[in-house]
Amino acid sequence: MVHRFAARGAMGPARHAAGRRLTRIQYDGINSDMKDETDLDRQIATRIRALRTARGLTLEGLAEKTGVSRSMISAIERGTTSPTAVLLERLATGLGLMLADLFDRPERPADPIARRADQPRWRDPQSGYVRRNVSPPSFPSPIRLVEVEFPPGARVAYETSAREGQIHQQVWVIDGTIDLTVGDTVHRLGAGDCLAFVLDQPTTFHNPSDSPAHYVVVIVDRIHLESFR
Repeated sequence: MVHRFAARGAMGPARHAAGRRLTRIQYDGINSDMKDETDLDRQIATRIRALRTARGLTLEGLAEKTGVSRSMISAIERGTTSPTAVLLERLATGLGLMLADLFDRPERPADPIARRADQPRWRDPQSGYVRRNVSPPSFPSPIRLVEVEFPPGARVAYETSAREGQIHQQVWVIDGTIDLTVGDTVHRLGAGDCLAFVLDQPTTFHNPSDSPAHYVVVIVDRIHLESFR
């Protein structure tokens, strides 16, 4: 009995040490993710300001085109607020771009390969969904791939519909369930299902289940596609 007790006691500190190491690793991972997301927020803020300036738009001009207030756009560009996916989509549309374009880093040389560790990963502060721009940034291609992790019960409604060019999307569900509303039509998608549509109507993504959903969005911009023919 004494030896059994001593053996268990000897393992206790080791388990505690392992627990402390695991805790440190978990915290380090969380801190790293938070740092990456903060850096990406700053990058997005700089990109929006540069795109607005390049188009000769004032804050008031972009506000008028998007319906986003001047003060909110200013706060986003100064990095004093974390914009939601819905706000970013409205700004991207007002700038004549896709949402995925705001995550590009044009100052980097074009590379046909995007390593997973280098792919921008961003969390929507409103819904908690996480998007990863999979496609190589700045590479001249009309096709974009975006990987999404969508939390249980989450909902994101993109309100804009009128766009300068025709944008095609396909949503391929890898795991889970997504209700995707295009205009007035609701499509329930399960694992393996793929929906194709033109992005010319308001769209809503909703996870009706109690499990996360995982899907990939394929985006093709017809204006860019024509330039490659």
